[in-house]
Amino acid sequence: MNYTYIVQCSDGTFYTGWTNDLSQRLNAHNSGKGAKYTRNRTPVVLVYYEAFLTRQEAMKREYSIKQLSRKEKLALINF
Repeated sequence: MNYTYIVQCSDGTFYTGWTNDLSQRLNAHNSGKGAKYTRNRTPVVLVYYEAFLTRQEAMKREYSIKQLSRKEKLALINF
């Protein structure tokens, strides 16, 4: 299974990514070994995720979420 996710960093910013192992990726973010955007913003909290069968679907959704404004991401999270 592949996942598109949004985490909220401790400074209030959001980071969107995709992975095939969500728990491992979250542990990496929280240990400071995650994406370069979250290394100095630990801890992170998972606020949204979607599951997809293929990596291409997850990457496509990640890209569409990255194009959203902060306000639109908040609306997506608070559905």
